[in-house]
Amino acid sequence: MPALGGITCVTIATPDIDRSIGEYSKFLGYQQTARGPLGTQLATLWGRPQLAARDSALLYPQGQGPTAIRLVQSAAAANYKAFCHFGWNAAEIMVQDTDAVAAQLANSPFRIIGPPQNLSFTDKIRAMQALGSAGESVYLTSFREKMAEFDVPEPRFPIDGVFIVILGGSSIQSINDFYSRHFGTDKAPAMRVVISVLANAQQLPPDTKFELAAIALKGQHFIEADAMPAATLPRNSTGAELPPAISMVTFMIDDLAATGLPWLSPPQKLPGAPYLGRLSAVAVGPAGELIELIQR
Repeated sequence: MPALGGITCVTIATPDIDRSIGEYSKFLGYQQTARGPLGTQLATLWGRPQLAARDSALLYPQGQGPTAIRLVQSAAAANYKAFCHFGWNAAEIMVQDTDAVAAQLANSPFRIIGPPQNLSFTDKIRAMQALGSAGESVYLTSFREKMAEFDVPEPRFPIDGVFIVILGGSSIQSINDFYSRHFGTDKAPAMRVVISVLANAQQLPPDTKFELAAIALKGQHFIEADAMPAATLPRNSTGAELPPAISMVTFMIDDLAATGLPWLSPPQKLPGAPYLGRLSAVAVGPAGELIELIQR
């Protein structure tokens, strides 16, 4: 079976790419390493050839890999609200000190929607949540000590790269089944935990518990699967636009053909980061999420 991971890139659709670049550069220490139009080859790979001329930028923590934030100029999405739609709901970034990051973001364009606190099931993990100007949610998480059940990378910088992506679906089972069948991931057990930002967004009692599962990937990365409430909406995109906020997540994969997935367009070898001439393809997951894969 193919092996999925690590996370190579998180793509964010933004109505103001210059503003978003400024936010990630000034307040999160990300450095732009490339900028320019998507180009015909990449836009076609994504099943959206009309986006070929769209401005895009690639940013890495302190300019260093392996995991990038990619910003793509996109039309503003009507009626999108974080944590109210299926699909990629958040990108979780490893930091050295969550409270220090909160102080750094206090007077920034990032809007803090969840102040620093220990997770409901352990005091060894401390996290906060914020929204960028594109409506994207970022978690900023620090570990007080290593945990046997979570093999995660050590942060190289005060604010490092994405190590978890949060996927909201109709059920944990549907996500587990899809990723296990196509990518050989182990099915992760579900826990019932408080997710304050999800409860707040959906106007549920703050102590509401949701099912969550952490699907382990190669490269010390994870997909957090969240079972979304009944009122959750599809992540619609208008016309050829990318889905709003976090549009797509890019992963490394051992073997594209072995996944058995239908592609939005035939796989292609693309130049430049994060592809570096390797074969790549895009599929749609069980929650409507766009999954970009780069063959090792």
